[in-house]
Amino acid sequence: MKRTQNEKILQIKNETLVVGIDIGKKFQFARAFDNRGLELGKLLRFENSAQGFANLDAWLQGIMQKHEMTEVIVGFEPTGHYWFNLGDHLVACGHKLAIVNPFHVKCARELDDNSPSKSDRKDPKTIAMLVKDGRYRDVYIPVGAYQELRELVCERERLQERLSALKNQIVRWQDIYFPEFTTVFKDWSKQAAWLVLRHFSTPQKVIDAGAQEILRTWREEMKRPSLKRAERLCLVASQSVGRKEGTMAAISSLQFVMTEYELITMRLEQLKEEMAECLSQIPNAYRLLSIKGMGVVAAAIIISEIGDISRFTDPRQLIKYAGLNLRENSSGKHKGKTTISKRGRRRLRLGLFQAMIPILATNAEFRALHKRNTTRSQNPLTKMQSLIALCGKLLRVTFALLTKGIAYDPEKLALETTTDTVRAA
Repeated sequence: MKRTQNEKILQIKNETLVVGIDIGKKFQFARAFDNRGLELGKLLRFENSAQGFANLDAWLQGIMQKHEMTEVIVGFEPTGHYWFNLGDHLVACGHKLAIVNPFHVKCARELDDNSPSKSDRKDPKTIAMLVKDGRYRDVYIPVGAYQELRELVCERERLQERLSALKNQIVRWQDIYFPEFTTVFKDWSKQAAWLVLRHFSTPQKVIDAGAQEILRTWREEMKRPSLKRAERLCLVASQSVGRKEGTMAAISSLQFVMTEYELITMRLEQLKEEMAECLSQIPNAYRLLSIKGMGVVAAAIIISEIGDISRFTDPRQLIKYAGLNLRENSSGKHKGKTTISKRGRRRLRLGLFQAMIPILATNAEFRALHKRNTTRSQNPLTKMQSLIALCGKLLRVTFALLTKGIAYDPEKLALETTTDTVRAA
């Protein structure tokens, strides 16, 4: 994050072996070059296993000894999770890693043979040439609490997706077997509705039980159950047009889905506690929580994606890392719209946006910034544009809190807002 392309090129010396690897699930393909682009050695095909990694080490050592090389830089595309194990192994061996943008590989692929063809032999060379020319970025592999936090955030994201799928399944079940259910309960996940789905899933079960039995079931779990609601439920059940065939299998399926929903909900609460524990181990991370409206989950997402803040020397690097830097398409008299690049960490942008919603609802100083952005006389922003701009502002505040270790000062942010407003006037 700290070096320009010239500085990256200067890292490739006469004694530097440049290796390009085409990552795959089971097999990888590697080619080696010197700093001028001359190929050294033959194409290596190796497995994603301990023996395969040993073959790679022997291949690298052989080339380095033959050509008197002293260091290795390995370039590759970030193909999902397949590079994780190989990356850890190469770092443990003391080699430098470089990630090449897949868009750059696609554009540079035609330079050698004027063909857009893709092959396991061609791609490693393209990757190595991009590394040789300094067109790469340094690889950051989080360790310790940062890696723990990132894993927790990834697990939470997977569980949230599964939870959304389960919600849709329950709604679908209601639409088929008890469509009138929503006329009595607005939210099926609330306690009264949940108990009905657990004990009296179908209209026929509601009719058979009666209002008094439903009321008795509610009283075991609730403080103030409503007899009128139970009677109304029985009434709509008697008039239901829901399907009556296949209900035994449908009820069994619903109970299984609801059990899974409960387990995931409990796990999400556990994840929140584990995130708080990890945040306590990261220097100055707790200062983010002093921003009114910032929750544990939002802070965990932001810090897990940023990683070690010492990698950055300027907040503008952080904004570009998140893909919030501005881009414009203009040519001649045509002036295109200015938008954010979105060339960065998608989960970081999402975390910032999700954090900004409750912050605007509860934080006076950020709300004042939002009002200024949308009502200023010159070039007022739309509400969405202002939200994106405030995400960048939140990143700047985060950078200051984490790097300087200072306390969050709402008065200072409010003063900046007032000063900007006076200047605009």
